Amino acid sequence: MPQEEINFLRNVPIFADLEEKDLQKIVKLGTRQKYKKGNLVLLEQESGAALFVIVSGKVKVVRMDEDGREVILSMFRPGEFFGEMSLLDGQARSASVVATVKSELFMIHRRDFLESLHEFPMIAISLLAELAMRLRKADMQIKSLSLKDAAGRVANVLLILADDVGVFRKGKVEIDDLPLQQDIANMAGTSRETVSRMIHFFIDCEEVKIIGNKLIINDYEAFRKKYL
Repeated sequence: MPQEEINFLRNVPIFADLEEKDLQKIVKLGTRQKYKKGNLVLLEQESGAALFVIVSGKVKVVRMDEDGREVILSMFRPGEFFGEMSLLDGQARSASVVATVKSELFMIHRRDFLESLHEFPMIAISLLAELAMRLRKADMQIKSLSLKDAAGRVANVLLILADDVGVFRKGKVEIDDLPLQQDIANMAGTSRETVSRMIHFFIDCEEVKIIGNKLIINDYEAFRKKYL
């Protein structure tokens, strides 16, 4: 069994506390699947048959609003997982998942995953912690969409990205591989033009700067305090 697969699972939060022999069992439970950019991974309202862990690439979790516009609920990168809600409650998928770039996913079927929760209680504990964190993030997003102005909405998305994938250095946060402005707009519940205008506003205020496809929040705590 390739050590690479075991090392990959060790970096996935819900499997991080397992011993190597236990990780070997998890590896045997799953299969890998590849998706091209734009491929549909999961469809809203279909039955939840598997848990997915991202080996490489990126995916977005989306729903359509009443006007048929795409709303991005989350974006996931390597080492993150999705599909756990339907596995736990047996209900249909609550949203669709689309590969935003060429991606490879590690998939564990529902029965195997549920059995692993009984065999390895640490997975269940880690899963609960992850779900709690996602719930807090969802609360932030709901608050932003319902109460904040355009600057607050866009800033909230940047803060979510900072917390998810940002690299913290001496009070600054670097967000590499910044999502497209349209994707940020779909997360913020606004237009691409508004996102562009707000980011330029943040730049003019010297709160952020952009270098290539990297966005840097110059003072994370001050930015968070001002816009949250």
